[in-house]
Amino acid sequence: MDFKEIIFEKNDRIATLTLNRPEIRNAISSLEIIEEIETACRIVNNDMSINVLIVTAKDPAFSAGGNVKDMAAKKGMFSGTPARLMENYRKNIQRIPLAVHEVEVPTIAAVNGPAIGAGCDLALMCDMRIASERAKFGETFLSVGIIPGDGGAYFLPRVVGMARACEMTFTGEVIDAQKASDIGLVNDMVAHDQLMESAFTLAEKIASKPPQALRMAKRLLYAGQSSTLRQLLDQSAACQALCHHTDDHMEALSAMFEKRQPVFKGK
Repeated sequence: MDFKEIIFEKNDRIATLTLNRPEIRNAISSLEIIEEIETACRIVNNDMSINVLIVTAKDPAFSAGGNVKDMAAKKGMFSGTPARLMENYRKNIQRIPLAVHEVEVPTIAAVNGPAIGAGCDLALMCDMRIASERAKFGETFLSVGIIPGDGGAYFLPRVVGMARACEMTFTGEVIDAQKASDIGLVNDMVAHDQLMESAFTLAEKIASKPPQALRMAKRLLYAGQSSTLRQLLDQSAACQALCHHTDDHMEALSAMFEKRQPVFKGK
């Protein structure tokens, strides 16, 4: 597929999705960008040779969020009756949290600049976040008289805890990368020119693991957020039984005994 709103690249076992509308600060402003993000996520899920997805953007911003000019003009996805608007959200912007959250491999947001509103939530949809020193984060919906319509109320408390999520949501305050690091919103903060190198270093560590077990481990981590202990233990036992019968498990053991680096083939 020829992408226009994003750049999608694959480098060995690491895929990169780059928002590519810097002239509008990578605002999520059209059905086209939503469809392209969905397509990229689907490619990752269907390609067993991909172990990690990095989500980033062209400078100067990670994403300015929704198109406030369209909101003011009540056009595009912001047009119509309340019932129509509800369906517009369900059939447009809400496709992104479903697509990104359901990526089967670990995801890393490399946040290169301001991540505001829906842009902040896009970073939160990823499993991990590395922030440039230029990054800023704002759950700013109430500041323009609306609420997080794209799942922010689901993702933010799970990342920073309920009290911090309430503070960020109720005040609409935009915080810098250092504050984001202090409250656990990001895994690491780095110099701007080291952002992608740091993201790839983390991605390479993860991508070196057995592909099938890696996807199962991610599935279990998220299942544990909504399962009872007994349910999760049952699911873990089933996944573990499958892992024990993979070639990669035996390769890991052989490499350990032979004091060498394992070579995993996803089998």
